[in-house]
Amino acid sequence: MLSTLFTNDVRQTLDQFRRSVDQMFDNFYGQASPESSNTTGERIWTFSPVLESGWNDHYLTLRAILPGVAENDVRVSVQNNQLVIEGERKAPEGFDKNAFTQLAYGKFYSALTLPTGLDVDHVSCRLQKGILEIQLPITEASKPKQIQIQTGEERKALHA
Repeated sequence: MLSTLFTNDVRQTLDQFRRSVDQMFDNFYGQASPESSNTTGERIWTFSPVLESGWNDHYLTLRAILPGVAENDVRVSVQNNQLVIEGERKAPEGFDKNAFTQLAYGKFYSALTLPTGLDVDHVSCRLQKGILEIQLPITEASKPKQIQIQTGEERKALHA
């Protein structure tokens, strides 16, 4: 009985470790779900692009890593203060869906709530070498403004 308890504990620990490693790879490469299948028993793969963002004084820039996605297979829109990126990463022609692969294929959809202060009427996008880059201009009213600091002597001169 003691050996059974020990074996179950080790098995649970190893299963938890495997799930953690799987999650790490899913987060890095995109999500692949070979366990799920449709009504015909065919595997269904889901692809989740990796996203990053950054900004400077003029633009908020978002990047989606979309290797192997053609320009006509991705759409970008702004809807209800959300940036929507959707499309499909298609498997190569003649690809055996039951073959072993670490790449994920399928439809993807991401909706990101945009911060205030962006000019959504002048968004620009480009897809180059598998990277979708989206630039959203920051409105003039939202840009930082430098405020001059006055010394005590300058302040006296202003009030005189």
